[in-house]
Amino acid sequence: MESTDPPAIATSLCMCASVRRAARVITQMYDAALAPSGVSAPQFGLLAAIQASEGLSQTELAVSMAIDRTTLVRNLKLMEREGLIQVVPGKDRRTRGVSLTQPGREAFRRALPFWRNVQVKVMAALGESRWQETKARLSDIETLQQL
Repeated sequence: MESTDPPAIATSLCMCASVRRAARVITQMYDAALAPSGVSAPQFGLLAAIQASEGLSQTELAVSMAIDRTTLVRNLKLMEREGLIQVVPGKDRRTRGVSLTQPGREAFRRALPFWRNVQVKVMAALGESRWQETKARLSDIETLQQL
């Protein structure tokens, strides 16, 4: 029976709350697995995205990652202070690009085996069909950004 109690609706039926809870669980798992590498799960994702998209502006990178540009820039500043990335002039004077430094490339390489290990564990726990279904549903949710 569906509850009409607003707190119950907000905690059990809210898509946003459910997705955020799931994201926190996954992030905690990946953070724990990546800890020996010295790279956090969000940093790993940014390092991977920057390596895969060298030449994109900060705005383009934010769009590709579905992250608010202000949040991205804040995270990039921390990574720049750690020497993992460098902010470079973009294609024109109004844009800024991002590239990995040598220490950033090394941090990514160091973290990659830890990421692969947790990735395999998560995929095995879900099973191949549930993993593929989860990926498909997450892709469906990402398309909502266009609404």
